[in-house]
Amino acid sequence: MNISAVSLELASLSLGLLTIILGLIFPSFRSKNTGGYLAIMGLISMLIGSLYLPASNTQTFINTFYVQDSLALFFKQLFIVVAIFVNAMSLRYLKPYTKNRGDYFALTFFALTGMMIMASAAEFITLYIGLELMTFTFVLLTTYKKQDLKSGEAGLKYLLLSAISSGVLLYGLSLIYGLTGKLDFSAISTVFSIGSVSPLLVWAIIMVLSGLGFKIALVPFHMWTPDVYEGAPTPITAFLAVGSKAAGFVAFIRVFFHVFAPFTSIFMPLLITLTVLTLLIGNLIALAQTHLKRFLAYSSIAHVGYILLGVIAYSKLGLSAILFYLMLYLFANIGAFAGVTALVINTGHDRISDLAGLWKCSPFLSVIFLISLLSLAGIPPTAGFIGKFYLFTEAIHQGYLWLAALALGLSLVAVYYYLMVIRTLLSGTSEETQPFIIPFSLRLVMIVSAAMTIGIGIWPGPFTDLALNIAQSFY
Repeated sequence: MNISAVSLELASLSLGLLTIILGLIFPSFRSKNTGGYLAIMGLISMLIGSLYLPASNTQTFINTFYVQDSLALFFKQLFIVVAIFVNAMSLRYLKPYTKNRGDYFALTFFALTGMMIMASAAEFITLYIGLELMTFTFVLLTTYKKQDLKSGEAGLKYLLLSAISSGVLLYGLSLIYGLTGKLDFSAISTVFSIGSVSPLLVWAIIMVLSGLGFKIALVPFHMWTPDVYEGAPTPITAFLAVGSKAAGFVAFIRVFFHVFAPFTSIFMPLLITLTVLTLLIGNLIALAQTHLKRFLAYSSIAHVGYILLGVIAYSKLGLSAILFYLMLYLFANIGAFAGVTALVINTGHDRISDLAGLWKCSPFLSVIFLISLLSLAGIPPTAGFIGKFYLFTEAIHQGYLWLAALALGLSLVAVYYYLMVIRTLLSGTSEETQPFIIPFSLRLVMIVSAAMTIGIGIWPGPFTDLALNIAQSFY
């Protein structure tokens, strides 16, 4: 039993429980931002501590059911960074909505714990436990604006659809267990490599793809995304868009690059079809959106399609392109949602039309929106351009020229709707006459995200090398 393999999970769980206990002992702790500051300091300590964990060799906890390799450590550090940003964004945002802020910050720790369990899971029961812990916590966080009917509706939809997807996933896992008698990823892969294809196996793969597709908002399992993104508290929307999606992708990578590796001829045509649908629906429906969070929801669906190009490429470079893209997607998306958070704090609205004339009220906020949206659109010199270039190049290298061409064409559609939003904030007349007030913590999140978005775009070398090293050690 290697405790260091679960040190980050234990730290996250302990900090979450400590936040709840302090709230019970000191009632004022729950009504003030003290829990938020404690959470941020704890997360920063966890991030620093994670840098000292060995990334070059694989550690296991209780045999091989739980592993901490370079892939798991990369995703855990990504989750921690997202959690730091989300808690910093929440400090001022929560004030009008609830007096019970301590439990909110505790729940972010439990969601983080679920994500990290998913990153290290090497067998299906552990993976499912992490997924459900993350999902249940996000249901509570989504409904945290109790007086807002949209927040309650979003939580209910997320709960019901999550339950359905969970059932579908469990059905697929039960079929796999029935076919192999194993739950461990390595053991199942070994059995599959010497076995034959059966109708039940094909059905199991489809069920697992459907269950995990829900978590990454893969079409046609994306129906929850726009409503939940719109109704949830804006920082939690960012957590869902980046953290939950990254957790879904690490599970996707482990299952389809490892467990189902002998059956690429079965799942690849289906995955290609769903990727095409995801690219089309995400980009085309984004054109008609009038609310920023729904707009970013369909944008995030489109980005799932881009990331899946790396899965379809099915190579070390494809996997490294996925990891690199998730890094830059983190900072670009956090910057955009931090901008929406600032807009809601100052205006109470999150419509695209509310951005009209924003550059007059807040040049700083306008620049943040500009950098984030340009990166999501893939315009140089932002990081988004480099990320899409690597994904498209590897797809072409693996023989999917037509798919890369389709993705490139739809990227041009994306450039159009991102530029339409940018035009809105740089033109028109704002109803707001007073300068925007942006809290220090939120301003710091924006500065870091914008700096990283530009920095990765100008100097991508260290980040691409990191992604490639992780891919080589895993694949």
